[in-house]
Amino acid sequence: MYDIILAFITAFVVSYSAMPSIIRIAIDKGLCDLPGERRSHTAVTPSLGGIGIFVGLLFSIVFWTSFDKFGDLQYILCAILVIAIIGVKDDIESISPYKKLYGELLAAIILVFKSNVKITSFYGIFGIGDIPDAIAIPLSIFIIIVIINAFNLIDGINGLSGSIGLLVSTIFGLWFYVTNNLVLAVLAFSLAGSILAFLKYNFTPAKIFMGDTGALLLGMVCSILSIKFIELHKGLESPYAFKAVPAITVSILILPLFDTLRVFTMRILKGKSPFYPDRTHIHHLLIDAGFTHLKATTVLIMVNISLIAIAISLQDLGSLVLLILILVLASIVTSVFFFMAAKKMKNDNKSFSA
Repeated sequence: MYDIILAFITAFVVSYSAMPSIIRIAIDKGLCDLPGERRSHTAVTPSLGGIGIFVGLLFSIVFWTSFDKFGDLQYILCAILVIAIIGVKDDIESISPYKKLYGELLAAIILVFKSNVKITSFYGIFGIGDIPDAIAIPLSIFIIIVIINAFNLIDGINGLSGSIGLLVSTIFGLWFYVTNNLVLAVLAFSLAGSILAFLKYNFTPAKIFMGDTGALLLGMVCSILSIKFIELHKGLESPYAFKAVPAITVSILILPLFDTLRVFTMRILKGKSPFYPDRTHIHHLLIDAGFTHLKATTVLIMVNISLIAIAISLQDLGSLVLLILILVLASIVTSVFFFMAAKKMKNDNKSFSA
């Protein structure tokens, strides 16, 4: 327990202490995010906050985790380093989505083959239980890449991606702690501590953004926690074991996962690349509806928490039914936000015409 608390505090202190220097250097070197048509901010803002998250996370994990108790840790750190390099390069000098994808693929392969971060069962969805490696390996790589990009895509307004990452890492960290998976709890709370320090500088008025370094890093660590959360339920006899664990996991990650699925589907239906940038994300809908960054982030986090609570309370429905229910509820919520944004724009047009 003390190691977990100290890991959280260490990550927070290191990240919090590093952030002012990162902000100063980013401003001096012109490494800032500029306002634009697809941006939700109006001021030039440093975009290297992910480096502070990375430093705090890395230092805390190495300091408080014993390599002999977590033999796969070296490979997890290797994957973290790959993602950090890709993110920093993109924050300093933009690279194509496909080059980023290659880096994410490399990190995912390292995790699956060397750290055994792998889904090995469908837990009864469509009547399927354990799955062979021929399916488990590509499926796991795909899931890791999807979660990484989901966090990157949701990083569009102040505090949102960080708040989601904090929520996800805290929930998983607490579960790993009560089920005595202390090393994974250290990993989760190290991330949580780093994020919390970053959020102090990211809430409006934002002094710094996490950039691709932070968003990709959050996504990758949360993908590790998610897959381990699912896999550790196999044969688990504990009062803290969940039924319908795949659906519970999706509910915890519902905001970034559903928004990514929705946006990619809309872009493909329009004949565009799924990586084509636009302003159709769920946080853009709330901004267009007149919400401030803080209010939009608060609303979306409350929606995420509500869907988690619903999933846990209805877990006896089974994974497939519960997954469908969660997606339907997410669709309804998004439709409400879309209606609010359309109504606000219509009223604004009327006022402008008058």
